[in-house]
Amino acid sequence: MTAIEQTVSFGRTDIGQRPNPFLAATQIHKLPRPVLLYLLTVVLPIGFNAGPLYMTTLRLFLIVMILPLAFRLLTGAYGKIILTDFLFVFHILWGAVAIAANNPGQVVQQMGSVGVEFLGAYMIGRAYIRTPETFMALSRTLIVLVLCTTPFAIHETLTGRPLIIEILRKIPGMTSVAIVFIDKRMGLERVQAVFAHPIHYGLFCSVAFSLCFVALRGTMTTLRRYTTSIIIALSGFLALSSGALTAIVMQFGLIIWAAMFRTVKARWWLLVGLFVFAYVTIDLLSNRSPIKVFMSYATFSAHNAYWRGIIFEWGMKSVWAHPLYGIGLNDWVRPWYMYSGSMDNFWLVMAVRYGIPGFLFLVVGYLAVIFRVMRRDFTGQERMILLRRAWVFTFLGLTFTLCTVHVWTNIYSFVFFMFGAGVWFIFHEPTADGSDDPDQTADEPDPTSAFQRPSAAHGTPYSRFPHRPAVQRVPS
Repeated sequence: MTAIEQTVSFGRTDIGQRPNPFLAATQIHKLPRPVLLYLLTVVLPIGFNAGPLYMTTLRLFLIVMILPLAFRLLTGAYGKIILTDFLFVFHILWGAVAIAANNPGQVVQQMGSVGVEFLGAYMIGRAYIRTPETFMALSRTLIVLVLCTTPFAIHETLTGRPLIIEILRKIPGMTSVAIVFIDKRMGLERVQAVFAHPIHYGLFCSVAFSLCFVALRGTMTTLRRYTTSIIIALSGFLALSSGALTAIVMQFGLIIWAAMFRTVKARWWLLVGLFVFAYVTIDLLSNRSPIKVFMSYATFSAHNAYWRGIIFEWGMKSVWAHPLYGIGLNDWVRPWYMYSGSMDNFWLVMAVRYGIPGFLFLVVGYLAVIFRVMRRDFTGQERMILLRRAWVFTFLGLTFTLCTVHVWTNIYSFVFFMFGAGVWFIFHEPTADGSDDPDQTADEPDPTSAFQRPSAAHGTPYSRFPHRPAVQRVPS
């Protein structure tokens, strides 16, 4: 295949349509190898014993990467240092203090593993996803990974057997996450696929949803984009987790809102106002708190909603009883009839375990990036608007979902990797012509620009006339 044919094969090949140059640039600009290796360690949960320590390939990879990444981050190699960089480090340091105050014998093991999974993943995303091209390549890679798990998910929901985990657990000298046995829902087995819990698989799929439906708009045919997005949503549904479904439904709602009010400049402030109005109205008219009402609609059953309401109530009692250092890894006080110590609220777990300071370091750093990304003005840069919108929709969905589920190990690390992969939006500057719109043609084409529409002057074989072939073969 010639270089010209290769370029065309990356974009549209429909007769009479121009290939998409941004897609071509994305495919040529491959995903950085450290990111690819990281994602493989996330979706292939291989564990092994290193002396008295239980190690995973994810932790091992991040242990190797974290110090060089930290040094380069502090020296400004990955852009300006932001407040969140410091707050996330303080979150882990305060977590170590909290564990030392409550469980002094477990500081190294607990905060070593959590610190590496959290900070290492954040820095991987922060360091290697810094351009539209790499973000697009990341989106495509995640979509492929979800689609690869779909056949296994269908098999598991019918049989209850997670094939990939079973295979990994049979490899001599290695192990994997435990196989989870949970009651069926809707007559189907809940799918954990390659993660420690079905909730985690659902969240993984939910992250890929907006990246496919929003970020890849214009880089594939509408039919293919819709079909792929539906498959991703159905794969997430097979986890039969209300938390994962909440994330997907919320993203879908935001997509609909953006389409309906696309001509209204203040549409997002209008949406915030409606949420505030709904919260106040529910608080005034309902005999339940707005949080309990939300939980009742964000769960599969009234029993689950009631249970999570009790968790929140007693979890907050623990926070106010131990505001500074939390309770560490100790068991939390709860009613005698709550036989399980599971706390289905990630944000609440952070406050209960590490105290209010540890919680605030994390949440303030988290919200600071999201608000700064949301406030960036990308007017006239259609591609950047789509990429930013996909990332923001993903994390708005995740933020609410993490109020109803807890995450740990691989998916915990993955969430903050994706978070770090969005920091570049804060610093991104448009191209020399003032636009990142791949459909905008400059008067004097620059052959080195990844966003430039190809022209006949550069040998790119598209036809300006619908009756002529879109691709012409030339001798190699």
